[in-house]
Amino acid sequence: MINPAVIQAELKGPGALPLRPASQVMDLERLGSFHQSRLSFMRTLVRRIMRERWNIDAVRLELDRDGYGTVVYRIQTPTQRYSFVLFSSYLAPEDRNDRVIATQWDLTMALCEGDVDDAYVEQLRQNVPKQEAGRVDARVFVLSRANRSARNFDYVVDQLARGEQPDIKRITQVGYLYRTTAVYGSGKLGMADWQKVAARHSDFARPFAAEMFTCFMLRNFSLTQAEHIARARAPQQAVTLQPHIRRYFGIGNSTGLGMAPYLINHPLLISRWIEMRELALARIRTFGVPGTERLARFKTLVVRAHRHTREVVTEDAWQTGKNAQVIEDLTALEGYLAETRLSDWNSLIAWAEQHCSLQGQELINSILYEVYPDLVDELEDYTGVTEHQDLAPNMSVSELKALIEERYRWALDIDFSAPRATETFWYRSQEKQEPRLGGSELDCGRAKQMPLGIGLRVAQCYAGLCDYASAHPEHSCAYFLFQQPEYRGIVRRIQSLRHCVYGDIQANLLDQDVLPMHLLRCKLAFFGVSKFDPRSRLWVRNTMFQGAPLLDDIGQPFDDDWFLPLAPAIDTEEAR
Repeated sequence: MINPAVIQAELKGPGALPLRPASQVMDLERLGSFHQSRLSFMRTLVRRIMRERWNIDAVRLELDRDGYGTVVYRIQTPTQRYSFVLFSSYLAPEDRNDRVIATQWDLTMALCEGDVDDAYVEQLRQNVPKQEAGRVDARVFVLSRANRSARNFDYVVDQLARGEQPDIKRITQVGYLYRTTAVYGSGKLGMADWQKVAARHSDFARPFAAEMFTCFMLRNFSLTQAEHIARARAPQQAVTLQPHIRRYFGIGNSTGLGMAPYLINHPLLISRWIEMRELALARIRTFGVPGTERLARFKTLVVRAHRHTREVVTEDAWQTGKNAQVIEDLTALEGYLAETRLSDWNSLIAWAEQHCSLQGQELINSILYEVYPDLVDELEDYTGVTEHQDLAPNMSVSELKALIEERYRWALDIDFSAPRATETFWYRSQEKQEPRLGGSELDCGRAKQMPLGIGLRVAQCYAGLCDYASAHPEHSCAYFLFQQPEYRGIVRRIQSLRHCVYGDIQANLLDQDVLPMHLLRCKLAFFGVSKFDPRSRLWVRNTMFQGAPLLDDIGQPFDDDWFLPLAPAIDTEEAR
């Protein structure tokens, strides 16, 4: 039986399992090479919904023939009831915008606790469509909005109205009908904060569970709405999507810099996420035996990964090149497996580290997780952590100096005096309160930059500390910080993270050539997205829940095998 003590023993002490070092895992490019896995939040959420057989019904479905109106879903879990309220409105094509600066959307929605009566729905109607400009109360957990896919939505509706299924090749290009551009939670705009959700609503007490559930519900509504419009247009001949094609539709997502600072500002939480991911891999390396059944499963998933990657469409040359390299990696892996008699997974991982790209290596790790659900899935309950950073004023300055030298060698080795080393700065826009990147052309904004340059702050603190420690080696950190209070925040961070395996990204985030895309992909991989399609170095499109079960599948047999979904074939018999 797993419990926190078991996990702690596996992480530290004489019986600790061989986790990969932070110097390897916390490399920015490697973090930006992660893929979704069984521990991704979408996967764990869907397992919970299916295992607990949540009852989800549309109790109010008021849509006109064009799909505009109000919809309320009632969600009954084993312990509590929630409501998902959605408003569908006309949006002129010229107003459709994926950027956070938009002010109107096709759909806006809210996830609320308990039942909602008509008066409360009307209250939501006055605020939810306004998003950041509106205000809601603490009954609301999540606010979100979404726009129709210009390439897919009308096409799919037209096909269904003609009595035909959509062309799978076309759906493969864009695997969704709607794309969400923001999912807000945790106390923003008057909503319930994380402390309330975690303490009172165990269904959503895991990181981002309520936000992922909102996207799951949006995906299901998008299919319902498309079929509704098709049926209204041609009631005599319209058809519904075949179930396996319905499952192939995910929900799109556009993500920009807004989520990048999260990885820096929540180091204890990020450390925990990565600890569980690395612990799962260490368990497989230690206890996993590539016997006949497990090896066959692994090979099957490698073939699936090969085809899935070939089906990924991106207009970005950089990502296209990365995907091509992954395909080469998988081809080489298939050759290696054909020629090698594996006795353990360590040799395969070592081979991958020598012969595959970073994205290829991390994809192989994600495949290994699929082969060992018995070693991986139980870790899903340990992805949360209470975040607090405490100062240790009694720590001696020599101890702090040694701590920095041991844990932050990566920061001390960066030459911050180099011309490009501090070219980039991060700031928050006044209008939307969203993170942005500044450069030399915006020097006037540097005074308002966000403190995300952890490496620079550590190096500056270390320089001041060395001077102070040489003069006052007997002093504690309290004396040092009394003299130099500007280092109080970074010292608190360093001391708080000293017991974590991971936590700080080991890169200079102020360098002119830093790629925020790596930060976005890392967090999105923990969410569980797939099919990354960068639109610039600052934002990325991706797909959520593609291949996942539908509402109609709840209560049916479920084997949690929607990892790396493949384009389905149309059942011509059913289509007729």
